[in-house]
Amino acid sequence: MKKHFPFIARIVISLLFLLSGIAKMFPIWAFEKQLVDLDICTWCTAPYAARIIIAIEIAIAFAILQGNYLKKFVIPFTILLLIVFNLHLTTEMYKHGAMNGNCGCFGQLIPMTPLEAFIKNIVAIALLIYIFKNVTDKEPGSNKPIYLLTIYLASTLLLFIAFPFCPCDKVTTAVQPYFEEILPETTNSDTILVSDTTKKDQSLKNMPLIDTTKDLKKVEVGPKKVKSKFSKYSRFGNKTVDLNDGKKILCLFVPGCDHCRDAAKEISIMSKKPGFPEVYILFMDEEAELIPEFLNVTKSAFPYQVINIPEFWKTLGNDANTPGVVYLNNGNILKFYEGTEANKFNADGLLKAIESK
Repeated sequence: MKKHFPFIARIVISLLFLLSGIAKMFPIWAFEKQLVDLDICTWCTAPYAARIIIAIEIAIAFAILQGNYLKKFVIPFTILLLIVFNLHLTTEMYKHGAMNGNCGCFGQLIPMTPLEAFIKNIVAIALLIYIFKNVTDKEPGSNKPIYLLTIYLASTLLLFIAFPFCPCDKVTTAVQPYFEEILPETTNSDTILVSDTTKKDQSLKNMPLIDTTKDLKKVEVGPKKVKSKFSKYSRFGNKTVDLNDGKKILCLFVPGCDHCRDAAKEISIMSKKPGFPEVYILFMDEEAELIPEFLNVTKSAFPYQVINIPEFWKTLGNDANTPGVVYLNNGNILKFYEGTEANKFNADGLLKAIESK
């Protein structure tokens, strides 16, 4: 049994790198964003870097199982790569704490703190050293570099074919049409709730109405009009909109994001109340084919526009996360919700801000 331990260790390392590479693919934009947030890349170079790094991890997963240049290149290179990762993790732990955040080692699939990732890499390095000492390298002259080259080129080609993207200088903002018929018409607001209606939905329905008819003689002027950073978005479907004029709700959503869908459901219910501001959506161009499903499931037939991934994150903020919900009044940002942590979307808080004078 002991003689099989080195190969078992190689299988463990292979599975570790294969899982790490695959996990970063879903969604790959999250890994791209992480590279940008870390100031490793710009949004123009992040798509290339993300695919190259993932390709390296997948190539290592297969290269560790074959025998060509195993001790001369594959194992030393893998150890060096893990040391570089640990140096980066050490910096992150010093800046933000050992137990804060997700290192992204396994993408969004398996969240892992920097300290957990550091320990994982130390264990992997120890296994690699054990493999190095207990495997026999090929005789001089019998190693064939074409095998390693084929593995890496195949991995890279797979990544760029499976996850195509537009080069930075050719990316354009796509405007998708807005169709009223996406959702069936209804005369009873109770019927807009999906089958998994929760008590939270019911509490939203029972919130006090925003009464804009109480005193028609009073005209709410609002704060002084300013030009917001969202001003350039003026076309949502077939509707021209001035986001700097009056009260507006601007949502920044990803079509496949569950948290975005939850926020959209709440906003959809709130929008049925008199006096609620007009709602518009900026969708990230990732799984854009899911937008009709998003609108149908959330019952949120709001005008929308689709923008490319780099522009989406620049608009939301590179350090921010989805879902993003912005309350604007004459261009002034009065509420800005983002992510799923401290600054996550809050329906009560939004309603209070809208009602506030």
